[in-house]
Amino acid sequence: MSILPKDSFNCPYLILAPLQGVGDRIFHKAIASVGGFNEAVTDFLRVPLNAHVKSLARSYCSDGIAPIPLAAQIMGSDPQLMAAMANELEKRGAPRIDFNCGCPSNTVTGRGAGSTLLKNPDLLHANAKAIVQSVSIPVTLKMRAGYKDTSLFKENLFAAQESGISYLTLHPRTKVDGYKAPANWDLIAEAKNLLRIPIVGNGDIFSVADALRMLSHTKCDALMIGRGSLVNPFIFHQIRSHFAKKIYEVSTENIYQFIHIYLQHIPAKMPKKTKINKMKQLMSFLFQSSPQLLSRRQAMLTKAARDLDSFLRFALPLFLKS
Repeated sequence: MSILPKDSFNCPYLILAPLQGVGDRIFHKAIASVGGFNEAVTDFLRVPLNAHVKSLARSYCSDGIAPIPLAAQIMGSDPQLMAAMANELEKRGAPRIDFNCGCPSNTVTGRGAGSTLLKNPDLLHANAKAIVQSVSIPVTLKMRAGYKDTSLFKENLFAAQESGISYLTLHPRTKVDGYKAPANWDLIAEAKNLLRIPIVGNGDIFSVADALRMLSHTKCDALMIGRGSLVNPFIFHQIRSHFAKKIYEVSTENIYQFIHIYLQHIPAKMPKKTKINKMKQLMSFLFQSSPQLLSRRQAMLTKAARDLDSFLRFALPLFLKS
C-alpha cells in the first residue's frame, strides 16, 4: 500500500503544511473543522543543543485534530538529540516524524538548524539517518532548494534519500528567496526524475488550477499546501471535488463556521490586544482571496478596537460584503 494513497477518484494525497507562527493549535482546530486534507503537520518542534527531549515532546498531542492524523515536525542539528526527540514523539503517538530542513527564519538558521543544513549534505544525512533508525514509524524530510543557491541541490536530495526516509517534500525556493514568487516547480520535476522515493510538491498552490498545474508539470506524488489554505481554507475540498467531477460551493455559513471554531479555541485568558492581533493575523490572509477583499484589507488591519467583539463587528461585514 502506498504511503501517499490517492482517493477513489484519483485525487492525490493532500497534506496541510506546517505554518510557522500561524499553524498553531487554534488554526489546526478551525481548519480541521473544514477538513478535506488527509494529514497535517505541526509547526516545528525545536530541538536545541541543550534540549531536554521528554519535556519538549510534551507539547505534542497526537490526537489534536483527530480523526485527521497530525505528524510531528522536528528541527535541529544534533543527530543524537534529534533521534531521542523522534523516539519520544513516537511514544506519544506520532504517526510520522518530519525533519525540517527548510525553515528560512534567521532566528532558526542562526542556530544551525532549518535550511542551514542545506549547506552540509553530510550533516543533513547524519541527522535524517539517526531519526530513521530511532523509530519504527515513517520518517520524512521537508527541504528547500538550497541556502543561497541551488549548487548543492542534487547532493541534498541524494543525502535525504540515502538516509532511509519514506518520502521528501520540496519547497522549491532557497532560504534567501524567502517567500518571493514564483516557486521554481522545475526543481520539483527534477527531484521526481532523480529520486526513487515519492516526492511531495509544495509552493504557490492557491487554487484548483494551481494544484492541477503542479501535478502536470512536476509529476509529483502528492501535494502539500500551506499559505493557500490560509487564504482559502476550503481549497482541499475544492481540489477533491474537481477530481470527483463535482463543484464545491463555499457558503457564508461555511465561512462563519470556520471563524467561529477559530474564535472558540482562542484561550479565554489571552490578553484582549493579543486576541485582536491573532484575529487580524488570520483575516490578513482571508482578505487576500479576491481583489475586492484585498482592497479592504488595510482598513481591517488598521482598525482600532477596544476588544475582539468590536473588531469582529467591523471586520466580518467588511469580509462578507459582496
